[in-house]
Amino acid sequence: MTLARRAPRLGLVLGSGSARGWAHIGVLQVLEEEGLRPDVVCGASIGALVGAAYAAGELPRFAQWVQSLGMREVFGFMDFNLSGGMLKGEKLIAFWRRNFADFGIEASPVPFAAVATDLHSGAEVWLREGSIADAVRASIALPGLFTPVQREDGRILVDGGIVNPVPTSLARAMGADIVIAVDLNADILQRHMQPLTVEEPMAEPQAAEPDADAEPAPPAGWKTRLRQWLPSHDARHGPKTPSVLDVVMTSVAIMQMRITRSRMAGDPPELVISPSLAHLGLLDFHRSAEAIEEGRRAAQAALPHLRRFMAQA
Repeated sequence: MTLARRAPRLGLVLGSGSARGWAHIGVLQVLEEEGLRPDVVCGASIGALVGAAYAAGELPRFAQWVQSLGMREVFGFMDFNLSGGMLKGEKLIAFWRRNFADFGIEASPVPFAAVATDLHSGAEVWLREGSIADAVRASIALPGLFTPVQREDGRILVDGGIVNPVPTSLARAMGADIVIAVDLNADILQRHMQPLTVEEPMAEPQAAEPDADAEPAPPAGWKTRLRQWLPSHDARHGPKTPSVLDVVMTSVAIMQMRITRSRMAGDPPELVISPSLAHLGLLDFHRSAEAIEEGRRAAQAALPHLRRFMAQA
């Protein structure tokens, strides 16, 4: 009896990298234009966010929203917090639930999973069931920036990029035979510390009469506290000392780059797409056009190799 040869299952792994993750949109656009649709998609951190939009069939609308983000819109998603992390992250996830699909991961049109980290044990956690929005919120909970997520089972989860920034192993577990991995931090050491920029003016807003229907105002002095996190800058001599946020997030990015190299050595994907994103800061969410275009460039450069590999499979 002759066994029929089945088509190989294609897995797409979207890595962590904060604002650089908008490059994933460009990669997905090129794959779609090439007629390549992944059979499974998984991601860590920002890769989980973009991957969830793709798995839900929302990528074109999501990309349109991402490209509409300016500094003011990005700043509007910041819900400042006094403990556990700089931001609560509730505004972003509430926006997702209002404007994009939130459903059980088990019902995803494209099989999807996200990676998070158990804060107590350090274990890698694969999120393959439950609310897709909740999975994304846990996977993006970068320590120091977003507050951790406490689940009903008592686990406290933080960013999946802490333990598996480019989760090739998860794609294999989901049945992928050929894995395309998108690594956002491959060139991070080429980046000298560049300060974050915030839109001026930064003066405290004037007090106004309370509005019963308006959202609660941020706590007094929040912009003063924010200045301690954001970098100081001199118009004549450029950036001064790096901010707390610069130090924390650049350190995390370097750590993730080292972990990625180690994990990929043990379980290498068939193809790695590495956009050159060293010029983008980790909070440059308003620079989506640059990131998307670089994602497209990197994906197009990888197409000849991918075509040969798919033809041989």
